[in-house]
Amino acid sequence: MTAEQLKQLENSLWQAADKLRVDSGLKASEYATPILGLIFLRFASIKYNKVKPAIEQELAAQQNSRRQRDKADIAIEKCGFYLPPEAEYDYLLNLPEKEDIAKAIKTAMEKIELYKPELKDSLPKDEYFKLVTDKDKTLPKTLLKYFKDIPDDASGDVFGKVYEYFLAEFALAEGQGGGEFFTPVSVVKLMVEIIEPYQGRMLDPACGSGGMFVQSSYYVDRRRKELHDTDSKDIYAYGVERTPETVKLARMNLVVNGLRGTISPANSYYDDPYDSFESFDYIMANPPFNVNDVNLNRVKDQRRFNAYGIPQNKTKSSSKEKEKEVNTIPNANYLWINLFASSLKPKGKAALVMANSASDARNSEADIRKRLIEDGVIDCMLTLPKNMFYTVTLPATLWFFDKAKQGHEPRVLFIDARNIFRQVTRALREFTEDHIQNIATIVRLHRGENDRLNELLNKYRQEVYDYSVRANKLKPDVERTDQAHALAKADWIDLQARIAAGTADAKQLKAESGRLSTLLSKTQREKESIEKEYKELTGKVTYYQSQIDWLKERFPNGVYEDVIGLCKSASLAEIAEQDYSLNPGRYVGVVIEEDGLTEEEFETEMHNKFNLLNQLNENATMLENAINQNLKSLFNF
Repeated sequence: MTAEQLKQLENSLWQAADKLRVDSGLKASEYATPILGLIFLRFASIKYNKVKPAIEQELAAQQNSRRQRDKADIAIEKCGFYLPPEAEYDYLLNLPEKEDIAKAIKTAMEKIELYKPELKDSLPKDEYFKLVTDKDKTLPKTLLKYFKDIPDDASGDVFGKVYEYFLAEFALAEGQGGGEFFTPVSVVKLMVEIIEPYQGRMLDPACGSGGMFVQSSYYVDRRRKELHDTDSKDIYAYGVERTPETVKLARMNLVVNGLRGTISPANSYYDDPYDSFESFDYIMANPPFNVNDVNLNRVKDQRRFNAYGIPQNKTKSSSKEKEKEVNTIPNANYLWINLFASSLKPKGKAALVMANSASDARNSEADIRKRLIEDGVIDCMLTLPKNMFYTVTLPATLWFFDKAKQGHEPRVLFIDARNIFRQVTRALREFTEDHIQNIATIVRLHRGENDRLNELLNKYRQEVYDYSVRANKLKPDVERTDQAHALAKADWIDLQARIAAGTADAKQLKAESGRLSTLLSKTQREKESIEKEYKELTGKVTYYQSQIDWLKERFPNGVYEDVIGLCKSASLAEIAEQDYSLNPGRYVGVVIEEDGLTEEEFETEMHNKFNLLNQLNENATMLENAINQNLKSLFNF
């Protein structure tokens, strides 16, 4: 979704939540479920309506044929699901007020599940009966109206964004404890661009709403077009999520985005529903941070966790203490890190969000980190900017694994992206699409894929050219409207002079005044409109040229090189010197801005500023005295 579409949706969500607060008996933590169900229906209808003509066309072509296929089978083949007429959003929206809308919505959900078994028991149904009373049954219909204007071209991990919105606005219990939070779309996109999932099995062992899978599918679609690939094979998603309501959410998200996959309700610490050891081509996740109550005895014998060692307490408990306490993992961060490294196939890639503290963790975690580094599986470490997440401000680092590097001389790429962001609100930042491509290109250069830099530069050059052409075409209109406005303004000034002189007929002046006032306003609007459009076009030219300059300044030879303050390719020896830390800040360094002044020039400049400061202080004192004297004379103080 565009930023504007998302803002409109958030306004609708706020209206819906406010309506639920006033007219229903639901608690704030229960608002999300019925609303997400309606949004699912809206997006399912959008997707289904796009393929509906093709379904009808195939039905007509097969008419009277012995091989006549059922409409539902054709729909599932083309769309991934079948939407019966009674489940279409417009059908529900247009039902008369006297109808039992809550029952109609439940029926719609049941029919969708009937044709899509993967959704069984995942869609909200009885929740809509909680919205009606004997006195007022209109609330379900009102909520349907709130979301009818979601645009047909809206796409993306909308369920994740909506759920994240409810977390932020109403502090729902889900996702708030245990270091869990939803991953911003721009961060997920960056993870996807770096590991580049294309074909194969993908695991997210803490999948939340399934946003990692959604963004991966968009990458596959885009890359397929770029490569002119007609192979229909793509990503098959395997998700694990322990929160029952979020499992349902992820299943809905897969369906409306046309993804193949399965979401298992399980706790990834103790359950392994997909036998994950060395089983996946790609792994992506934002697991809970710093969990300290995982039962050691239940995980220590699982090979997916102990391939590089199990994190354990620094000192062992006495025998009496052991009898009283359950032995737990001191911090589960390295359980996740272990899981990612061990679950990849020999050429698999992974990306995970992790707390910054894990990069320098001591004791048993340090030993595990050393083994991972020496094994060569760690490909890249990237520090994120602060305030990238809706509900938490905890700084985070992205870890990237590449199992194909295992057994080779270890070398890790460190990227410090803390200063690369767009400020969305006072408390929220994000990566732009171009930030994502620029950062991903650094990784690609490090892998030796130098042609990818040329591809990106050519894309930016094309943008510069296209916007320049449009700006140049508009320039004559800028000059024309500016001249027209100047002439109208001159006529208006002349009229005012004649009115002031009183030498002309009053009636004639009044008529001319009305005409010139209208003309002046019209030319002003036209001038401002054209100038605004021209400014936006030239701004785009400047922006894309700045992207070209940013890349060429840092990589002038078209190949990877270390850039102080941004990136560093570190050898095993260099990492060992840093005590096997994986904190990018230790490697990339800091850019020291040079002012270009000699010592004498610096002293002269400071002397001049000192004199200026003294002069300003003297002026301030004189002004203060003058004010005091004036007040005394006025009020006889």
